Amino acid sequence: MPAVSRELSFVELVTPDGEAVGSATVESAHQQPGALHRAFSVLLVTADGRTLLQRRAAQKTRFPLRWANSCCGHPAPGEPVAEAAARRLTEELGISGVEFVEAGVYAYRADDPATGRVEHEYDHVLVGRVEADLAVAPDPAEVAELRWVAAERLREEIIAAPDAHAPWLPGVLSVAFDLS
Repeated sequence: MPAVSRELSFVELVTPDGEAVGSATVESAHQQPGALHRAFSVLLVTADGRTLLQRRAAQKTRFPLRWANSCCGHPAPGEPVAEAAARRLTEELGISGVEFVEAGVYAYRADDPATGRVEHEYDHVLVGRVEADLAVAPDPAEVAELRWVAAERLREEIIAAPDAHAPWLPGVLSVAFDLS
């Protein structure tokens, strides 16, 4: 699905406790001051503890060219989070058949100085265990680059260059791996 039409898709607005209270388009939910809405962040992890990161494509409307978790997105209103995550994993990375465990939720708000947009999300953190030789076919409209990184190395990189990473990544990692 092209990025433009995704901006016109609907997201589920939620209370700080995650209770659904309505809907808005992706575009309007990410305009200042931002509307709290349901989202998900997927982390794909190998048996030896490496996590697949993606560098967001240059044309992304929020935090382009920053390193982020394996995949992220928004379920449609009423859509199960794991179902939406599986769909986006296929769309962004060409991966299917991954089973997820929900590690928890991370709520955050972050202003993007490059685009003027805002993320204000009630983010379900999903972890999928995968093989190291996983075949990945990233959509270049979504993903500029991919790499596998060990958890401790990633923690060091975020501390050294926080602006090279999506602002939600440290919180997502904390929920998934307790890397604080």
